[in-house]
Parts: sequence; structure tokens; C-alpha cells
Amino acid sequence: MRILISNDDSIYAPGINALHEAVSGLGEVHVVAPAAEQSAVGHAITLSDPIKTRPVERNGRFFGHAVGGTPADCVKLAVCALLPTPPDLVISGINLGPNAGISVIYSGTVSAATEGTILGIPSLAVSLNTFSNPLWETAIEVTRRTVRWLARNPLPAGVLLNVNIPNLPLTQIRGFAATRMGQSRFVETFDKRTDPRGNVYYWMDGELQVIGNSEGTDLEALQKGFVSLTPIWFDLTHYPSLPLLAEWVEETADFHNPQRSDS
Repeated sequence: MRILISNDDSIYAPGINALHEAVSGLGEVHVVAPAAEQSAVGHAITLSDPIKTRPVERNGRFFGHAVGGTPADCVKLAVCALLPTPPDLVISGINLGPNAGISVIYSGTVSAATEGTILGIPSLAVSLNTFSNPLWETAIEVTRRTVRWLARNPLPAGVLLNVNIPNLPLTQIRGFAATRMGQSRFVETFDKRTDPRGNVYYWMDGELQVIGNSEGTDLEALQKGFVSLTPIWFDLTHYPSLPLLAEWVEETADFHNPQRSDS
């Protein structure tokens, strides 16, 4: 199995090293990741500037390609230009911090896996539910088990797996849970400051607010100590609203009639 790994925390982040360790015995591993932090860039791609790459070594050996671009850039470039043949699996992570609830929309980690899915390659995103004192040993073992399962049980075309892992010792993990994406939003605050030259700038902060019923969601699973497994896809259509729009379309069937009323 040829495995491409990427992330949004950069090729120098400890999480991608943990991911490399998790899958290094499962196949031929290739690393293509951002040269600098790219968290919360969503699915941005680079169009107006050249995308630069450079080799990165670890412990005196070639580790992978650092890319001057976004997570989606990394996967596109790897599949279309850097790798001799397309990978069999794309894995993004291991992200420091959860990508559950509304975070999925903003996440560069999830977007790297989404790009793999767009290119027709089975993909998953892996995140650890903490911003400090990460238990990488737990994340490594959970990731290894998940990749082995996914290799035997591929998801449908166009669907990627979003994995969120509680930051607990492995013995305290309660198991895996099949979940839906939780409804949430960020409640932002902006700290207004002034630099030495008198220019005003802002630091954004905030916290995640859960909306509605969290039962069966990725947010609930993490809270209860389960690894959250959420199948997601990039079709953002809200299908229940199509009949409503179809009614409106029928009402405006005389669109080109100059005598029609817009009331």
C-alpha cells in the first residue's frame, strides 16, 4: 500500500512524525506537507503564486517534501507531480486539536483529506482532542488500528473518514463510535491592541458553542472518551430544501413573460 501523509501544522510538527510512526509498517509512506503552519485555511489552493518545494531530512535521512502552500496544494502536488504513482491512501494529521463540529469547515487537516477524496483516493483525517500535553502514543495506536480497518473496509467513493481521538491513555479509551458531525459555532472575541507605531490590530480568540442536541455526534463521543469516526463528503447540498425551491421554480415558470407579476 502506498500511503501519502500530510497535515496543516507543517512538516516540522510532532503530529506528522507520530503519523509517520503509526503507518510506517503498513506500506510505502510518502510525506508531502506545508513548510509552515496552515491551520484553519480550509480548502484554499494557490493560484496566483508559484508553489515552492524543498526536501526535508530527519535524523540525517530524507523525510519528505516541504511545500510552500496549503494542505490542499500539498495533496494536489503530490498526486499530480511529486509521486511516481498515485497513492492508495491519503492520511492527514495527526492534528493537535480536535476537528469536530463546525471545525470541519475551517480545518486544513480535513481539507487535505478532502482533496485526496476529490482525486478519487481513499482518505482520512486524524486529530487529537487537545492543544497541550498530547498523548501521542494513544494517537499512534488508534491511527494504526483505524488504517488497518479502513484498508479492509473502504468507504464509498466520495466519502472520507474524519477521526477524532480523546487525549487519554489508551487503557482509558472506551472504544470507537460511529458519529455524525455535531452542530456548533465559534463565539469569537477580539482583543484590540496598538503596536509601537500606533497601528491598531486585533487578536482573535473564542470558544466552541454546541448547538442543539449533541447525541450521536463527534462532540459527544469525545466528551465520553470514545474515538469519533465520522464519514463526511464534499457535497454541501441541503437536499431537504430542494422541494421548496422546486415549488418556487414552478411558480416562476413564466420567467420571460413581461406581464408576469413578481409579487
